[in-house]
Amino acid sequence: MKKEIKTAKAPSAIGPYSQAIQIGGLVYTSGQIPIDPSTGSFVEGGIKEQTRQSLENVKSILEEAGMTMGDVVKTMVFMADMNDFAEMNAVYATFFTEPYPARSAVAVKTLPKGALVEIEVIAGT
Repeated sequence: MKKEIKTAKAPSAIGPYSQAIQIGGLVYTSGQIPIDPSTGSFVEGGIKEQTRQSLENVKSILEEAGMTMGDVVKTMVFMADMNDFAEMNAVYATFFTEPYPARSAVAVKTLPKGALVEIEVIAGT
């Protein structure tokens, strides 16, 4: 059975989608942009700060589902500029331990609200 995962500790959906959906032992998050849920605005700074906030949002959603970042099996990272990869990767690495999740990382033309990064994950137990 499909179950919506929703928390006030991550930004509310800004369209017709859920923060995450759980089905069986898997949780699929929607892409998380670097909005601080306490202010409703982007965090100050560049790609490092935006990556950290995006991953904090993912972490909060997973916690609502009873999971941790250690349960993540796949990540998808969307960046506005592939030149930001090394800085994004340095922050990303602080959120995961071995065995690391599988990952895709791509540059896209634009992201919602002009974000520099958007991150979605699949987690499972």
